Amino acid sequence: MRWSQTFIPTLKEVPADAEVPSHRLMLRAGLIRQLMAGAYTYLPLGWKALRKAEAIVREEMESAGAIELHMPALHPIELYERTGRRAAFGNVLINFQVARGDRKVHLALGPTHEEVVTDLVAHHVSSYRQLPLTLFQIQTKFRNEERPRFGVLRTSEFLMKDAYSFSTSLEQLDEVYRRQYRAYCRIFARAGLAYVPVEAESGPIGGSASHEFMVLTPNGEDVLLASDKGNYAANREKCEIGERKPNFEGEPTHERKEIHTPDCKSIADLCAGWPKFAGSKLKPKNTLKTLVFRVWPELTADEKKEDAAQLNQGMPVADWYFNWIVVLRGDHELNEGKFRRELQEIHLHEVNFVGKQVGLRLMSEEDAQAAGFQIGYVGPDAFKYLSTHQASHTRIIIDPDAAQSQFWVAGANKKDHHCVNFNWKRDCIDGTSFRHIMHVRDIRNAVEGDPSPKNDGGILHESRGIEVGHVFKLGTKYSEALGATFLDEKEQRHPIIMGCYGIGVNRIIAAAAETSHDENGLIWPLAIAPYEVLLIPLNVTDAEVMATANRYYDELRAAGVDVLFDDRDARPGFKFKDADLIGIPLRVVIGGRGLQEGQVEIKWRTAAEPEKAPVEAGVRRVVEMLAARRAEDARGVPA
Repeated sequence: MRWSQTFIPTLKEVPADAEVPSHRLMLRAGLIRQLMAGAYTYLPLGWKALRKAEAIVREEMESAGAIELHMPALHPIELYERTGRRAAFGNVLINFQVARGDRKVHLALGPTHEEVVTDLVAHHVSSYRQLPLTLFQIQTKFRNEERPRFGVLRTSEFLMKDAYSFSTSLEQLDEVYRRQYRAYCRIFARAGLAYVPVEAESGPIGGSASHEFMVLTPNGEDVLLASDKGNYAANREKCEIGERKPNFEGEPTHERKEIHTPDCKSIADLCAGWPKFAGSKLKPKNTLKTLVFRVWPELTADEKKEDAAQLNQGMPVADWYFNWIVVLRGDHELNEGKFRRELQEIHLHEVNFVGKQVGLRLMSEEDAQAAGFQIGYVGPDAFKYLSTHQASHTRIIIDPDAAQSQFWVAGANKKDHHCVNFNWKRDCIDGTSFRHIMHVRDIRNAVEGDPSPKNDGGILHESRGIEVGHVFKLGTKYSEALGATFLDEKEQRHPIIMGCYGIGVNRIIAAAAETSHDENGLIWPLAIAPYEVLLIPLNVTDAEVMATANRYYDELRAAGVDVLFDDRDARPGFKFKDADLIGIPLRVVIGGRGLQEGQVEIKWRTAAEPEKAPVEAGVRRVVEMLAARRAEDARGVPA
């Protein structure tokens, strides 16, 4: 392609609203332009890079046995209601009504396609002989991001490869999962990304197991933790923490006292005001953070159609809830995913919770005041105010780091008051019957310096990364909700066991830009570079220079090289700055003293100095250098 015949609007100034390097560079290099928050136009350079990444994804998916199709972006809302994901997605799901004749049709723009593909398979797969089956597409997805940011890393509209596997057994699922996992490793290696697979939370997708593929960068939107032993890595939402032993038995060393702490609902405000209230300093790690949740079993759409009064021995399931008091150290944060998993396990044998999703919300100030305590000043002993009755039970869950007998400052359960010298044994256990409802579980976010869950002496260390891919073992969540079943060899019917495998194609490009650049511009990996070679004639008004440049252009294209010919009538320095900015891997310069001496200059984007080659051998040398680089890159791709 000739530069004068394409559209590459580079920018010399750094855009003021660009937050991270990938955003700044993709704008400056003329890859993208923003239409509105969360929506970008891909310009020719960006689109070519995106298509090359897409081609790698497609090749590896087909090699892994997946079959490509294309599904609609418009979905009937009923599918999401049947799986319960309309509520799970919340405002992220873009949905609306359209008029069709005299009726309204409620639609959604697909954030992903589990429901659609499961509905398809439910209508056309009925026998074990048709399985296993893996289907994939590369399709635009839509999600209402409340805070679109980081350029194309977090947008409301994006290009995604999503694959879905359908199996008769866990063994079949495991084999497909392994193939997809290997394919992902090959995809990201071929794209030139330094990736790290980590254990991950499934989120609104659901499922029993999942891994994310992360590209490490200081500006990454996700936090991941890895053991210094090299045998464990997970994102923060999923990361477990090693053994920490609770100790409730320590005797109190000081009398419990109340301190007046006006307007200190948060730990930060409490610590900031403590010298004024108590005449000493207070660190968050010496405080207890107490939250109170209402927890209940959620009903599916089908269950809501039934007579709920028949469930749970005459009491509607929707009316049954537990009060859960959650206690953490003041410098730690609750991990909702861990909390939900612990709730599921603890409530496993409760009739009304079996097989149901857990709904939860923070207790309202009105409900707390009615019980006799104050939100913002809650202490671990708030269970004394929450009486047990037919429709409600109270339980306590404590993170091990908070389950220690030491100096604690905690809420006093009344407005504008905290207590000092809180002690578990004296204030919550002795003289009460509540010990049996206290559960000590890992319920917080892991942080730098925590013990590895391998319990082998490893220490967790934090880093940041960009998620570029995610694989899930879904199980039967969607197949059961949407009636996707198969008959086995004995004519017995079973729900199909599913897996889901997603790659953000846009994120491959953004991750490359984020991690591969210098002060002058982008440095593209060869496999996804918009062009492999940038051909620069120094003086387009010189007939000899242009004759040689045109011959090189024709011969390189004939040799299968993807080449951009900078035929603009501009100063060499201007062209070189644009060359560094757009980051084409290999640059060929024709003209000046070099051409007079019968030579051309060939330079890798990252090389300190160019290589000189005879004019007649230049094309051959370029082809050799590209072949050598491809072979070198291929050695880094796992089998």
